[in-house]
Amino acid sequence: MDDATHPSLATNLCGIPLRNPVILAAGACGYVDEIGDVLDLSRLGAVVTKSITLEPREGNRPWRILDAPAGMLNAIGLANMGLDAFLREALPRAAACPTVVIGSVAGNSIADYVKIASAFDASPRLPAIELNVSCPNTADGLIFGDDPVSLRALLAEVRPAVTRSKLIVKLSPNASSIVKLAAAAVEGGADALTLINTFTALAIDVHTRRPRIANGTAGYSGPGIHPIAVRMVHDVYRSVACDAGVPIIGLGGVMRWEDAAEFLLAGATAVGMGTALFVDPRLPLKVVRGLERWVAAQRCRNIGELIGRVEMPRTAAMVRRESSALNHPEKT
Repeated sequence: MDDATHPSLATNLCGIPLRNPVILAAGACGYVDEIGDVLDLSRLGAVVTKSITLEPREGNRPWRILDAPAGMLNAIGLANMGLDAFLREALPRAAACPTVVIGSVAGNSIADYVKIASAFDASPRLPAIELNVSCPNTADGLIFGDDPVSLRALLAEVRPAVTRSKLIVKLSPNASSIVKLAAAAVEGGADALTLINTFTALAIDVHTRRPRIANGTAGYSGPGIHPIAVRMVHDVYRSVACDAGVPIIGLGGVMRWEDAAEFLLAGATAVGMGTALFVDPRLPLKVVRGLERWVAAQRCRNIGELIGRVEMPRTAAMVRRESSALNHPEKT
C-alpha cells in the first residue's frame, strides 16, 4: 500500500478526512494545483490556495523575497489575481485536484473578508476556508490578528457568512499573546487554528545601510522559527484547543519528518509546509514516508494516538499546585 494512503496516517481535520496530515501552506504552491507539475498532490493531505483579496494586487516591488540564515524573508504583499478572476479562472481546477483544497482569504476590511469568505463558502470545491488575519484594517491601521478584540470583531461578521465550509483561523506569532488570540478565535467560532504565520523581521545591507527587502520589514519563515512555533502550538493546545476540541495545523519550519512529528506531539492534528517547497518541492513526500515509519516504530495503529502526547517535565509550580489541591480539596 502507498505510504501516503496508509491507514496509520489518516486523520480528520474538524470533520474533513485527510489521507495524511501533511498540508501545503498558503502562498507556497500557487493558486490551486500548479505545484502538481512537480509534486503528486494525490499523496498529500491537503493544499491551501494562495491568499485571495477582493481586488487584484500586484504586491510589493522587488526585492520582496530573499534567503536568510536558517530560513527566508518575504514581503510579497499578497500579490494575487483578485476574487473574481480566482473564481472564474483558478477555482474550477479544484474539482480535478486529487487532494483536499482549502481556500485562503485576506482583506483590508471586515467587509472584504465577509465577501470573499461568502463566495468561497458557496463553492463545494472548498470544504474549508482559512482566514489570514495578518492584514491591516484600512479603517484603523491595526492588524486584525494582533489583538483579540479586533479578531472577535472580524469573526463576529465572518462566522455567520460561512455556513457550509469549515472556518480555520491562521494566527500571527507577532501578537503579545497567541494564547489569548487563540481563545478569541475559538470564542468567535473557529473550527480549527493554523499556528503560526511568519515573524516580522528586518535584514539590512551593511554596505548600503538600507533594508535588503524593498518594503523594509518582511516575514521570516523556515527552520529558524520551528522551535518557537512548536512551543506556541503546545501552549495553545494545552491552554485552549484541547479542551475546546479545536484541531491545530502546525506550521513553521518543517523540513524533515521529525519536525512534523514534533508538531503532532505538541498538539497539532495536521502539519503545514511552505518554505520547504522553495528548497525541494518533493520534501513533503519524504515527510509523509518518515511519519508512516514513525507511527509504526511508536507501536501505534494511527497517527492520532500521538497528538499532544509530549511528556513534559513536572515543574516545581505544578507540584505545589497538586499538593495544595490534595491538602485543600475544597478549594479546587
